[in-house]
Amino acid sequence: MYCFYQLIVRIYFLSIRLVAPFNPKAAAWVKGRKGLLKKIEEALKPSSAPATAKKLWWFHCASLGEFEQGRPVIEAIRALHPDIFICLTFFSPSGYEVRKNYQGADLVCYLPEDTPSNAKRLLDLLNPSAVFFVKYEFWFNYISAIHEWNIPLFFLSAKFRPGHYFFKPYGAWFRGKLKMATHFFVQNEESFRLLSSHGIDQCSVSGDTRFDRVYTLSKEMKENPVLEAFCQDFQVIIAGSTWPVDEKILISGIPRLGTDIRYVIALHEVNQPHVEAVTSLLPAPHIRYTEATIENVKDKQILVIDTIGLLSTLYRYATIAYIGGGFGKGIHNILEAATYGKPVVFGPNYHKFQEAIDLLDLGGASVIRSSADYLQVVRELLSREELRRQRGDVCKNYVDANYGATRHIMDTLESLSLFR
Repeated sequence: MYCFYQLIVRIYFLSIRLVAPFNPKAAAWVKGRKGLLKKIEEALKPSSAPATAKKLWWFHCASLGEFEQGRPVIEAIRALHPDIFICLTFFSPSGYEVRKNYQGADLVCYLPEDTPSNAKRLLDLLNPSAVFFVKYEFWFNYISAIHEWNIPLFFLSAKFRPGHYFFKPYGAWFRGKLKMATHFFVQNEESFRLLSSHGIDQCSVSGDTRFDRVYTLSKEMKENPVLEAFCQDFQVIIAGSTWPVDEKILISGIPRLGTDIRYVIALHEVNQPHVEAVTSLLPAPHIRYTEATIENVKDKQILVIDTIGLLSTLYRYATIAYIGGGFGKGIHNILEAATYGKPVVFGPNYHKFQEAIDLLDLGGASVIRSSADYLQVVRELLSREELRRQRGDVCKNYVDANYGATRHIMDTLESLSLFR
């Protein structure tokens, strides 16, 4: 199984390089790793690294979503122990490019490819006192090397399902790697029971740190003058992380819902061809966010968010939040809207997301399967203020009730004497 894994990861990394000339994301992935270990070595020289740092803690995230889960822990550590040097790595360009200047870490970079030699070299350079992988990041050469070096390894906001390969008949080798972790902070009881039933007892139910992150965001109340000028006193549908199917449904509904509704459409893909393709189909006056000013948005009905990193703070302006991705691989983050007390609407592919299941059961969310469903749900919510308020309250109370994962994690790290 060891040889099989080495073969699979090499084929995977090779495939990224082969498609790089034709795929911008793959090209960024390859470019970001050129001379990467040398760049990390330069960044860690005494002249570059803070002289006051006593320890280095390494956090790794796949992409932007996982970063938002790890961020509450990073910032809690930074607030209480500013002398700890924090290295943050990303696998995906979509995470790195957005957060490469993140001030909560001392070093932000890509993760070198998961090979035994890269793992040894990176640990030589970082010499971390603790390592944190967020959610689903299982790179087994790194896990093995971290274990061999006797470095504490933690998984944050981890989540497991019975169908995972770890729990298949062929999964013994992979489960053995999981046993190398110091502790799993898992999101739910199902994950806890699965790990425990396979002899992985170093785990606890912390909950999902995303609740902590969105709760904190809702309290910051960042103002956006352009959004305020655009929304004015209109009812506003904010659609976040939309894919083409979502966009087709939204666009088809605009003429049917009338001119008194305003739309903010935050595209999942903000490359120029996709932005142009979407804007060419819009049936009402519109403008891109990168071209918008307080003056020129007031007479527009649609605002297209053609940049990334804004969405989590925009939902506060919504009357209804439409969450994209539900007609594809799965919905995007619904908690970012729920924390502001907004009723949420999403497509049918939500079953892997516990928060979506919970909010549907509690009555704070609606699922749609067609354009007709979308129109029916939205018309009802727009016309019934008390219903909107009730569903919004359900969403906000749900986030508030699940706040606290970061505190559990920090208390556990303290009990393990990691800060000493």
